[in-house]
This record gives sequence, C-alpha cells and structure tokens, in this order.
Amino acid sequence: MDENEISEKIQELTIQHRDLDVAIQALIESGKTNMLQVQRLKKQKLNLRDRIARLENELLPDIIA
Repeated sequence: MDENEISEKIQELTIQHRDLDVAIQALIESGKTNMLQVQRLKKQKLNLRDRIARLENELLPDIIA
C-alpha cells in the first residue's frame, strides 16, 4: 500500500469507528440496552482503533534513537 491508500483506509476506518460510537450511544440512550450487543460493538470499535493505529504506524518512519 502506498501512503495515499493508507491515508484513505485510515479515514474510512475512522468514520466506521465514529459510527460505532454513535450506535453504542444510541443503544444506551434507547433504554432497551442489550449489554451483550453493546459489548460486541465496543469490541468492534476497539478492533477498529487498533487497525487505525497500525496503519498510522506504517505512515511514520521508524526513528532510531
């Protein structure tokens, strides 16, 4: 992947992450909270955060101290 593709993927994953955050909040506010479903969404959100972090690391060159 080149830098443009990585940046686009990061943007896509960031939008998905934000959408999951909104979905989780909506579930909690609905009053019909299914904690199992909320936990699954939170796990997906964390997975997206990890993928974003890995891609961001690919964009940054390794700095040898």
